[in-house]
Amino acid sequence: MARELAASTLERYRKRLEEERERLTEVITEIEEEREEVRLSETSSDRSPDPNTAEGGSLAFELEKELSLAENARDLLAKAEEALIRIDDGTYGDCDACGEPIPVARLDALPYAKQCVECAASRR
Repeated sequence: MARELAASTLERYRKRLEEERERLTEVITEIEEEREEVRLSETSSDRSPDPNTAEGGSLAFELEKELSLAENARDLLAKAEEALIRIDDGTYGDCDACGEPIPVARLDALPYAKQCVECAASRR
């Protein structure tokens, strides 16, 4: 049987998740703005988009790195938003696989966790 988290505990997690959502949204916006600046500068004569040149290879690497960072931030943002929905619908803190409570220590480490440690480990 799942335990019910105290209202104050839920509010603490809600605040933390909302702050994380705001931070991640800012990170994604910054990355997208930087990528747009790079895209626009690729057409200038100052930068070579040719990956066979040293500068072009560095540019390609930077673009790939930023794309990866943006994708990771989007993934974490989706998890934070999903956790906020679970808070609203009363399922936050319950493992979505076995229904048992997710330990508070796990929620402290990963406030968007959907599974207890055992179920998460068995998915690997």
